[in-house]
Parts: sequence; C-alpha cells; structure tokens
Amino acid sequence: MISRDDIRRCYDTIRPYIRRTPVIQVPFGDLDESAALPAGTLKLEQLQCAGVFKARGAFTNLLLREVPAAGVVAASGGNHGVAVAYAAHRLGVPAKIFVPTVSAPTKIERIRQLGADLVVTGDLYADALAAAQDFQRSSGAMSVHAFDQRETILGQATLGLELAEQAEQADGLDTVLVPVGGGGLLAGVASWFAGDVRVIGVEPEGAPTLTYARAAGQPADAPAGSVAADALAPRRIGELVFPITQSYVEDVLLVDDDSILAAQRALWQAFRVAAEPAASVGIAALLAGAYKPAPGEHVAVVISGANMSPAQLG
Repeated sequence: MISRDDIRRCYDTIRPYIRRTPVIQVPFGDLDESAALPAGTLKLEQLQCAGVFKARGAFTNLLLREVPAAGVVAASGGNHGVAVAYAAHRLGVPAKIFVPTVSAPTKIERIRQLGADLVVTGDLYADALAAAQDFQRSSGAMSVHAFDQRETILGQATLGLELAEQAEQADGLDTVLVPVGGGGLLAGVASWFAGDVRVIGVEPEGAPTLTYARAAGQPADAPAGSVAADALAPRRIGELVFPITQSYVEDVLLVDDDSILAAQRALWQAFRVAAEPAASVGIAALLAGAYKPAPGEHVAVVISGANMSPAQLG
C-alpha cells in the first residue's frame, strides 16, 4: 500500500517536471439540460505535460529508479508511450516504446516526434507488452509499466494530492469519478484519499477490467474493445492495483461507447474542454445516469487526457 507521506515525497521529486493542472467549477447541467445535474468540479489533467496524467508516473519511474545505460522500455496503448517518451526526452534517456496497431495515429506520431524508438506490433496492448518484455530481457533496459508498477501508481497518486488541496478551496469534496484502464490512476487517487472521499472507477463496457476482477475476486482476463481501446483496454487490471482498489474504491461503473462519445462532444460544446474518449468516461457516467449525485453532493470528475486529433471533436 502507498501512504500519503510516500505521495508527498514523490510530489516533491517530480514537481519541477510536471504541471499542477487546474480545476474548474462547472454546472454539470450545462452538459445536458434534461439531466438535472448539480454543479461540480473538473480536474483538467488533459493539460498535463504530454497531454495526459501518465507523465506523473513516467517521471516518477525515471527519477526514483536507477536507469541503466540501455535506457527504458515501455508498452502502451498510446498515452503511456507518449508520457515515457516525453520524460525520457526531458531527462536525456534512451527510450524504446512498443504500441499495438489499435493505437491512435496522433499518439504514434507524438511518440516519434519525442525521439523514442517506436515499434508498432500486435493488435492489442497485451501483444505490445509481450514484445516489450522480450526486449527488456535481451537489452537490459528498465521496464516502465503503464500501471502495474509501484512507482507508476505513486506518481499517479500525486493527482489526488493536488485535487484534495484544490477542493479544500471549494468547500471540500464528496466523490471523485476516475477513468479505469489498467487501474494505475484509480489506485493512485484512491491511495491518497484512503476512504476519506468516495472514489468511483468508470470504465467502458467493452473493456471491463476492474468489473471482471471484482466479480472473480482477483485480476481476470476481460474483453478489450471500445472507442477508448487505445487508452482503457489492457487485458486485465494490475496485480498491484487490485488490492488497493478493493480497499479504497467504493464502486466501478460501466458506460457504453455511445455515452462516451456523447460525453466527449458535450464537454467540448458546453465548456470547450477537449478530451479524448477515455478521458470522457466520468462525464458519460453522469450523463447516462450510471452515477446519480445526491442533493448537495460535491462531485469531481478527472479529465485524464487529450491526445487525439482535433477532428474528433467535430
């Protein structure tokens, strides 16, 4: 388990390299007037370095672990690869990134622009992960896991620290809705709040990794198909992630692809917030009624990334 003292020390280390992303208070009812939703908070993590929360975990790995001369290797659906490539570029470390063919072209191009050695292989994240593991064994490079690594979870937990500090200025917080793929962000945020605030995961119906794990009582293989498949579709939830979510995550909700795309459009139309589909699942849960805030409940939604083509907002 990860303590708040661990998270504070991590934040002090990575703070010079990341952005303290803003929060805004918004009337959720503006997203859909028929939904009768209260006001709440958006944590605008799509404004993070590399366009995604994963920069936090990437810098934590590279700064707290000993990086060999061979550099680092990572497998990614796209966003983790962008974040590791960005951190490696900033710190002058060689990076090799493996992504599957499902990765968005925008993310693939961004990894290349950042100077990483990119390999596109396999149809799914699990295929890219297997290739990355083979390369790690043969090269001696340091593996930076997208979610199932203590340093990765620790870095993502700094988002929870920031949100808690920012929410204190807005009369506190009752609930946080967090996107779920492999679960690193969810486990990190939940580690910070540690039951003091309700933390709820939201994942696509087509990639129900945490839902399957909860049903099985342990990480279990799940489907990996969704409009958010390039960011929220590993084969299973992380082994380190799962016990943290069992301790501190109250519930996990499922939203369908139509709801995710509607939420992405609504965020742009109502607030001019550009979010990729994976980052829109929390809003989808509100608009689709998967989560219904109680009267007076202060809900925060994490908008986790925006690595996409602007054409997707049309």
